[in-house]
Amino acid sequence: MRLNSKGQVTIPAELREKYGLHPGDEVDVIEEDGVLRIVRRAEGGTRGQRVARRMRGTADSGMSTDRIMELLRGEQPTDVGRP
Repeated sequence: MRLNSKGQVTIPAELREKYGLHPGDEVDVIEEDGVLRIVRRAEGGTRGQRVARRMRGTADSGMSTDRIMELLRGEQPTDVGRP
């Protein structure tokens, strides 16, 4: 690997696959006993887990789950008076 002018390196595809690294994953470079190591951030998780964590508790549509499912399915509401 070669360090570019911005201090970046490309992790080879076979290593990204082997260790389950995907675009957007967060890693740290740490020094241990004079050696640099690339490690996945402990709080990182998968991309989906990070997105779910960020979004958790942010949705407040005022609609019930049943009503949302009806809308997604394109169904007529079974209870017209509800939100």
